[in-house]
Amino acid sequence: MSDARLIGSDIPLAERYDLALVDLDGVAYKGHEPIAGAAAGLGGARAAGMRLVFVTNNASREPGSVAEQLTGLDIPAQAGDVMTAAQACAQLLGTRLSPGAKVLVVGGAGMYTAVREAGFTVVESADDHPDAVAQGFAPELGWAQLAEAAYAVAGGAWFVASNLDLSLPTARGFAPGNGALVGAVSAATGVRPDSAGKPASTMYELAVDRVGATHPLVVGDRLDTDLAGARTGGYAGLHVLTGVSTARDDVLADPGFRPHYIAADLGELLLPHPVPERVAEGWWRVRGSAARVVDGRLELDGAAPGADRGVDLVRAACAAAWDAVDSGAGLDVDSVPDLPVHD
Repeated sequence: MSDARLIGSDIPLAERYDLALVDLDGVAYKGHEPIAGAAAGLGGARAAGMRLVFVTNNASREPGSVAEQLTGLDIPAQAGDVMTAAQACAQLLGTRLSPGAKVLVVGGAGMYTAVREAGFTVVESADDHPDAVAQGFAPELGWAQLAEAAYAVAGGAWFVASNLDLSLPTARGFAPGNGALVGAVSAATGVRPDSAGKPASTMYELAVDRVGATHPLVVGDRLDTDLAGARTGGYAGLHVLTGVSTARDDVLADPGFRPHYIAADLGELLLPHPVPERVAEGWWRVRGSAARVVDGRLELDGAAPGADRGVDLVRAACAAAWDAVDSGAGLDVDSVPDLPVHD
């Protein structure tokens, strides 16, 4: 049976953990727009003594630029508070390449800066016979850069990606992410890249070392990257329901993608988190909300007096569904509804 279950905290998470490793898009903001509860939640967490490092799979921008955007959204930050996939990618390059090695960079300013600061020589053409290709997302990325990457990879250059996210949340919806663009090079060459970004735990480890934290908490909106990276690295993970992955995704999550905590938004860093309890007749209860699985079908009860028919019902549903799956009883996927986050 899996031990990938929800856990509880009788004190606010901002008091239990000394560092929050906070994702950006879909968590702190969406595109260039603020997310409700983000500024207040993060500000309150800092006031409670929690350190913040913003950890993003987006490699297109430099840390200072990210910090300026956060500050403009009432989330004060400095460059040292930001850890990007470009920085993790440059570190990964250093595990195989010597200083001065030639790297063809495909991406934005963040990737160029990180690769140069790591001591490598940046080139822009496959004709320069690069030792590696480092590809990260940039909105201005076009066919010509992807073609140079394909030529270099086909010629034997080591292919390294900042991350493999297929989609990117924006204010208008979901757009192609770095993984979709990497897919074009992979399709042309038959080579799948090594990846430095989440769900690898490299960035989390770098951030923890940077601030000397002893009890970090990963905070993200994507189960397949943020929360999978938490499980990979052995960190507690909080899933906030403001971005890509939904409450229904939580219920159906494989053990390696499951969060330890679930919250509507970052404001719940300032709250205790109840642990689901198994009660009579197979029900799993979180305060006034409950769920169980009978003959493979998920049943929900959020109608009890005082019930929070939002997050508490999601927590109870996860407890019941995960128990059924992990015990071998099984779960009918079609019985899992699109769970509401708020009343």
